[in-house]
Amino acid sequence: MSTAQETTGGEVEPWEQVTPDAARRLLVAAVEAFAERGYHATTTRDIAGRAGMSPAALYIHYKTKEELLHRISRIGHDKALDILRTAARAEGSPAERLAEAVRSFVRWHAGRRTTARVVQYELDALGPDARAEILALRRQVDAEVRGIVEEGVAAGDFDVPDVQGTTLAILSLCIDVARWFNVGGPRTPDEVGALYADLVLRMVAARPAAA
Repeated sequence: MSTAQETTGGEVEPWEQVTPDAARRLLVAAVEAFAERGYHATTTRDIAGRAGMSPAALYIHYKTKEELLHRISRIGHDKALDILRTAARAEGSPAERLAEAVRSFVRWHAGRRTTARVVQYELDALGPDARAEILALRRQVDAEVRGIVEEGVAAGDFDVPDVQGTTLAILSLCIDVARWFNVGGPRTPDEVGALYADLVLRMVAARPAAA
């Protein structure tokens, strides 16, 4: 399914701020091609054709195919970090904030599954410098979730013997939604988000909220 047809859940398309229009169209086309064929099997001609442009026109906006992937990865990881940072810094108990972080993160990976697959699973195709930049963003993503878990443990709200391992498990669970979610399936992105939030609270043995 194309990015234009994805279930948004009311969220703004991450490419909306990209200008000019031709550069944005190329990003959308690249996401669709990379998700369908994989980065290495996709050519710049494939991307330009999907965008309704000539191959020569692509190079006006992006020097290489890798630059396109880097831009996609950067925008996607910035979005992921914003989602988790917003939840982590909201008011509420650690359990409430962890649940919201998981709900919103899963909702994005389900509703933007085509984009998310490229953002999360084509990292190894980037060159060393671009890859290092994205890995730094991933460490920030990890830190936001780990911070909530650590707060919950410190407050006695969570029972987590291995915070680092549990954080990795939470993020892996959320991200993998992009692999299997089907818009024609039995659950909406919101419903999957709610289910996963409940599963994660069970994972950290969250103490029930006081009546």
